[in-house]
Amino acid sequence: SYQRFVSCYRCFYKLQPQLTRSIYDQFISQLQTSIKEEIQEVKNEGNLEGLFNLLDKIVEEAKDREEPAWRPSGVPARDVRAALVPFLLQHRCHLRRALQERQRRSSSLAQEVLAGRDSIAELQRQIQARQQAWQ
Repeated sequence: SYQRFVSCYRCFYKLQPQLTRSIYDQFISQLQTSIKEEIQEVKNEGNLEGLFNLLDKIVEEAKDREEPAWRPSGVPARDVRAALVPFLLQHRCHLRRALQERQRRSSSLAQEVLAGRDSIAELQRQIQARQQAWQ
């Protein structure tokens, strides 16, 4: 690597070989520092250290499992269906319960409306009877 550097700067190396070596060492040192800083910046931006720790934790937890981990079948439609069907069945059950509750509530409100109409009709009869009695 140093020889490649020297071959690029042959004229300079012939005049001052010690200085050329010093420049090369500084260049390599700064390059390594710069690369380490870039790697650290990427790790910080992507929270890679935390993600790697989480991955290590998942791997450790998986060691205690006896059953094999889930793997995709290779058919996306089947995989999505396998994941969505239990959720959709649960959602359908929830919607049915909500519908039954709404129907019960609607039925009780309809009975209250009929009772209110009956009481209004009774009041109208009483008013007419008193009106006729007054006249």
